Amino acid sequence: MQLTLYQADAFTSNVFGGNPAAVCPLTEWLSDDLMQAIAGENNLAETAFFVKHGESFDLRWFTPVAEVDLCGHATLATAHIMYSELGHTAPELSFDTRSGILKVKKTEQGYAMDFPTDPLTRVEAPTEVLEGLQLTPIETFRGKTDFLVVIDSQERLEALSPDFRTLAQGKVRGTIVTAPGNDVDFVSRCFYPQYGIDEDPVTGSAHTTLTPYWAKRLDKTELTAQQLSSRQGELICIYHGDRTELIGQAVTYLRGDIWV
Repeated sequence: MQLTLYQADAFTSNVFGGNPAAVCPLTEWLSDDLMQAIAGENNLAETAFFVKHGESFDLRWFTPVAEVDLCGHATLATAHIMYSELGHTAPELSFDTRSGILKVKKTEQGYAMDFPTDPLTRVEAPTEVLEGLQLTPIETFRGKTDFLVVIDSQERLEALSPDFRTLAQGKVRGTIVTAPGNDVDFVSRCFYPQYGIDEDPVTGSAHTTLTPYWAKRLDKTELTAQQLSSRQGELICIYHGDRTELIGQAVTYLRGDIWV
């Protein structure tokens, strides 16, 4: 079977920046095992598969080791490929996903994605988080899928060198660490060793957890953000209560064919 595969860098306007995602358009679903094998072969943080369904599209995301419930950068990459490579012209794309209906539209600032906000509960930091990060946080929260760890400075965030084996013992999807930004409202780094990704370059879904925290702390609803991985990425985050709008750019890196 021959399939077309694209790769785009999301949350950046430059190739080799942001977070790379593979995008695989389908006319009908492959088996879960085959999609997982393709994602493992791609060995990117996410591979997105989509199938047209009426006027909308069904969308699924796979890391190299598992399917996930929500992925921001691969949704952004999918919308970018649909608009820039596949000829879609609708002002808004609608995706049916494990996290409900997600909508993406083109704006002057980039692709704007409408996602559900992830509510936060203050918790004590688990031992595996404290030992894995080797720091004492200001405060710690639990979202639906991740721990959110708040520290005091961008410099401390940049200097983090986690013990990923210890972090991987956490009973969550991963750990987000955040601090006030020097040039933006807030900065973050995101670690997902449980899902085969020690550090994710730019994590859109994490910003549905970060945005409500910083919106309340800074008393503003539109925020600028950077994720400080080695590739880095930039987002605009707009807090709408139970929904969070994430705006970012993307650039195509690769188009080709695979045989499975």
